[in-house]
Amino acid sequence: MKKVFCLLAFTAVSCVSVLAQNTPRFELYGNYSYMQFNPTVTGLQSRALNGGGGGFQVNLGKYFGLKGDFQGYGSTQWTTTVSAPIGTPAGIIPPGTYRSNANMFTYMFGPVIKVPAKRIIPFGEVLFGGSNTNGYADLSDKIVAGGGTIKGTGTQHPFTMAIGGGVDVVVAKRFFVRLGEFDYILTRYTNPITQTNNQNSFRYLGGVVFTFGGE
Repeated sequence: MKKVFCLLAFTAVSCVSVLAQNTPRFELYGNYSYMQFNPTVTGLQSRALNGGGGGFQVNLGKYFGLKGDFQGYGSTQWTTTVSAPIGTPAGIIPPGTYRSNANMFTYMFGPVIKVPAKRIIPFGEVLFGGSNTNGYADLSDKIVAGGGTIKGTGTQHPFTMAIGGGVDVVVAKRFFVRLGEFDYILTRYTNPITQTNNQNSFRYLGGVVFTFGGE
């Protein structure tokens, strides 16, 4: 019985060693990213933000890793039309058409769970961190320039979270294609017009992954 136990223990250790050797220790990735951002401003629809970025992942085993993700976005022009004066907690918005621009940067970190296979590697993630955008500040400035009394708001750096997952396709030993990653994004910007926060947005990422170590 003792010999059987020792044999099983040796087999288990050997399997873990093989899995560790076959699992890349580090991953670096670059990607294109699209975000459908919901600014929660009455009369202003969600906005398409295009950009890209990258990050790194440290794999702590076959199924678990820790990721750092960094993305930057620009946008097309935001246009808001006000037909009658609007009183807000921040001041008065006079009638007019206000055009503004915005960019955004996100930086998040968190755990990744993956299910490695020979060619397809699905994964899920929960990331936490922050972001910043000048979109609300630029809109506030344009309202003030149009005669409004709304108080301008500078660039904010609120709590930001991503929940989602995606699929990597193994192309070569050290090279994957990130076919798609789809995330729900929560940001907590204070909207200077209504003084509310919590924006519920969506993003897509696609790109390439380079792996190192593990053998």
